Amino acid sequence: MYSARMAKTPKRGKDSPSAGGQRALKVKVRTAKRRKISSTRWLERQLNDPYVAAAKREGYRSRAAFKLAEIDDQYKLLRPGAVVVDLGAAPGGWSQVAAERVKSENGGGAVVAMDLTDIDGLPGVNFLHGDFMEPDAPDRLIAALGGRRADAVLSDMAAPATGHRKTDHLRIMGLCEPALDFAMDVLAPDGAFLCKVLQGGAANELLSAMKRSFRTVRHIKPKASRADSAELYVLATGFRGKNGRAGENAEGQG
Repeated sequence: MYSARMAKTPKRGKDSPSAGGQRALKVKVRTAKRRKISSTRWLERQLNDPYVAAAKREGYRSRAAFKLAEIDDQYKLLRPGAVVVDLGAAPGGWSQVAAERVKSENGGGAVVAMDLTDIDGLPGVNFLHGDFMEPDAPDRLIAALGGRRADAVLSDMAAPATGHRKTDHLRIMGLCEPALDFAMDVLAPDGAFLCKVLQGGAANELLSAMKRSFRTVRHIKPKASRADSAELYVLATGFRGKNGRAGENAEGQG
């Protein structure tokens, strides 16, 4: 686990993962007797991933920090003073970005995070150790909000992959749907909901629910998301209340 200190927002300078310039030498990993080929490939991919290297260099706990930073750069979800809920927060990359951008460490905004996996403390983050799928989890999060409405609910939750596309899709939808229900209970007017899904996007029923309650719904694949990954995000912005009037700007982009 990386250092718990707060890092600055990912930079776009010459050291940025997406910047040009000289390419680093590719690291090859030999297959050890006790290591599976799949494990060797994963290790090799990690060692050669520029976002993994950048996360270590800039003090982020995961490469996922760059995904949220990229999405926020484009859609402006995390303004100073905002209240954010981060579901599936471990190891803390998204919470770090959110805390810095809403200025929660200095008493401006607030970040409430939850995960089944415990994490070391983060400045400006109120972390709750627990399973979001447990019946008492929403009430614990609401209590931590202290009567405030959330400006953004973020969910990077994912179930362990089986390798079976349909099964994995159903599993992640089983996390996204309750996350959306929670978001619609706690979001402030004009709030946003961001949730991980898989290639193929959110299910039609879920998209329909979002379109009734948000002005705009779109699918996003940030550059920091690996090209060979089925990972995708659905972003709903402009919260108008649960089951609000369907908006003309709603869209379901794949």
